[in-house]
Amino acid sequence: MLDALAEARAALTSGDVPVGAILVSASGEVLAVGHNERELHSDPTAHAEVVALRAAGAATGDWQLPGSTLIVTLEPCVMCAGAILAARVETVVFGAWDDKAGAAGSVYDVLRDRRLNHRVEVFAGVRADECSRLLTEFFRTPNEH
Repeated sequence: MLDALAEARAALTSGDVPVGAILVSASGEVLAVGHNERELHSDPTAHAEVVALRAAGAATGDWQLPGSTLIVTLEPCVMCAGAILAARVETVVFGAWDDKAGAAGSVYDVLRDRRLNHRVEVFAGVRADECSRLLTEFFRTPNEH
């Protein structure tokens, strides 16, 4: 999670919401990293999770990432949860809960929905205070971005 937090801070350089993600293979190898790039690229889909999944797909030559673990500083939204399911990610570890748009147990629980063809193991609240604090500080000073 410390690496994901460092990646989240990298989003600040472009004025993006500081969310970071690290995708790790079953053997522990870092496959890809990502941070929010919506402002940077004027792309509404450039969330940290999607950026990391795209990079991992390009690096591995495969859109399926079975056995992988995605570590992200904020609970994934519905769009990101869909991408995580499509990529067949095995585990998601996240820091801060997203009580407005979360899809891993707060507002929705897309990642563990038994009606879908794939389910993800979820570990929530890892270094939640640090992850939340980074977001709170970002939104507290909106004119500085």
